[in-house]
Amino acid sequence: MSSPGEYYHSLPPITKAYGTVCLAVTTVCSLKLLHPAYIALIYEDVFYRFQVWRLFTSFFFLGNFSINFGIRLLMIARYGVQLEQATFDRRTADFLWMMIFGGLTLLGLSAIPFLWNPFLGISLVFMLLYVWSREFPNAQINIYGLLNIKAFYLPWTMLALDVIFGSPILPDLLGIIAGHFYYFLTVLHPLSTGKTYLKTPRWVQKLVRRYKIGAPAPVNSRAAAQPEQQPGTGSAFRGRSYRLSD
Repeated sequence: MSSPGEYYHSLPPITKAYGTVCLAVTTVCSLKLLHPAYIALIYEDVFYRFQVWRLFTSFFFLGNFSINFGIRLLMIARYGVQLEQATFDRRTADFLWMMIFGGLTLLGLSAIPFLWNPFLGISLVFMLLYVWSREFPNAQINIYGLLNIKAFYLPWTMLALDVIFGSPILPDLLGIIAGHFYYFLTVLHPLSTGKTYLKTPRWVQKLVRRYKIGAPAPVNSRAAAQPEQQPGTGSAFRGRSYRLSD
């Protein structure tokens, strides 16, 4: 078995960086070195006091040390890592853009008064969970050793558990909405129309290449990102699709 250090160094770059920062911010706040109010998303402070860092720092706080915090961190370590290593293998720029797009979507949703949430870290984790559940819908998940479900239903199961345990469900719902919005624009809509409107911007690709983040993408990465088209299906059926088995 690998040591904790070897496991950490084996993690893909984007997920490792995000999980590390979340752990660091939570540690600092739990030790009372920084009050969470200084990193919360408060639009009045952003626009009237120019505290623009709040637009970023609100994504890195998952709550104080608790069982819920541990579960969220494990969700990053499992589902985020599997997404980056499998679905987005050698497509680091696409994975980074998914995270950026999810963050922008969550910021937009939180600008709606009744959807406002001061900390968007849990929502971003839930977005990762939702996208993972759509990419691996038939994977079997065991819930606390009591229940086996298919991964397709995992986001809703976690939402139901938060209801049972009395945790706020708004962060979960925001993450599910953001995740479905991304999945719709990148998979479902291209699958039905053959047109893709949400593509990774060139500046993200250049950023990844400039700082050599992750494994270099293959020359034919654009072609590899799409499954081979079956004869007679037509261009409207390009993209990923899955059917839940019985």
